[in-house]
Amino acid sequence: MDQPPRVGFEALVTRGMLRYWELFYLLVYTGAIVTVWVQRDDPTWAKAASTALLVALGAWYLGHRPHHDGHPELPAGVALRWLAGELVLFLGAIAFVGDAAWVTPAVISQTFWLLPPRFAAPAVVAFSFAPVARDGLLSDDSFGTVVRELGPSAAVFCVMGLLLGYIITKLGEQNERQAQLIASLEASRAEVARLSHEAGTSAERDRLAREIHDTLAQGFTSIVALTQAAESELDTDPPAARRHLELATTTARENLAEARAMVTALTPSALHAGSLTDAVRRQVERFGEETGMGTACEIEPLPRLVTAVEVVLLRATQEALANVRKHADATAVTVRLSTTDSGVRLAVTDDGAGFRQGAAEGFGLRGMRARAEDAGGTLSIHTGRGEGTTVELEVPA
Repeated sequence: MDQPPRVGFEALVTRGMLRYWELFYLLVYTGAIVTVWVQRDDPTWAKAASTALLVALGAWYLGHRPHHDGHPELPAGVALRWLAGELVLFLGAIAFVGDAAWVTPAVISQTFWLLPPRFAAPAVVAFSFAPVARDGLLSDDSFGTVVRELGPSAAVFCVMGLLLGYIITKLGEQNERQAQLIASLEASRAEVARLSHEAGTSAERDRLAREIHDTLAQGFTSIVALTQAAESELDTDPPAARRHLELATTTARENLAEARAMVTALTPSALHAGSLTDAVRRQVERFGEETGMGTACEIEPLPRLVTAVEVVLLRATQEALANVRKHADATAVTVRLSTTDSGVRLAVTDDGAGFRQGAAEGFGLRGMRARAEDAGGTLSIHTGRGEGTTVELEVPA
């Protein structure tokens, strides 16, 4: 359950100020007791009685003080009980020795700390004028004379006490609002961190999905196609069947290498084995062997590229060739890697059936486009029914 806002002294206490206030109380109580004993007008028994009541006054506070920071102010019933006991002990102490009233600053501060404002203000008035009433009742002078002599100073003390209490209460409320704002900002920051983590997790999941689609899934597709071809050729063309089975074995081994690379560093195993140029040539040659299509691979001397850009170009080559295999109904495909003013361009062109511009993109094309955008590049597709297809990807070097 949410606790009510902490105000006044309590809000200050929650900032770790309790020990400083209680040090102040200790000094005031000690000063009041010393003052009781240094004056000479009252008998020793009265000083002892007043001191005992001052000690009881401190113990009464300790019995009601918060036991830890952030303790809420006293409930109304407990607050009234504390205030009644505080008044009785305070009045008793000053009744025996008037100078015991030096404890008033500590009592007033405790009042604002422990009591709701509606109880604190009347209590401050009572504590401020109690010494005047005491002197008026016990002095040889008339009550009115004592009030005229001591009343103004008591009134000033009362007003200062109320003003100080008001200021402290407002300061505490302001501090509490700031604490709530800080808590809200921390909660917002935690929420942003959580959402960022979820977004990062989602982005990583999408990236892994593209990696798996562009490598393992395509490899498994090739293995299935090659084994089906080998099955159909076992009786009619054993050498061709053996050749297809060898290609399937090679593809399976490459898929295993890709899986291991994905687990370790997510860097394509083809790039571990050589340059981007070598990896693209191997992909094109393998594609021609597996499909029987005519292939051409034209690669210009490339600038030094970071691994992330090489991965984008290699994966785009794999995905474009996979799309040609599955959808193009082509007889020939050409792969070109060339340099531009700002980077590198990959173009994969087939002479197949093409497709209608604006048709919905599959996961592969979406993945290619996402890879290009992640690398700061662009993907464009030029096609039409019966016109073949050219997939162009440009990335900065």
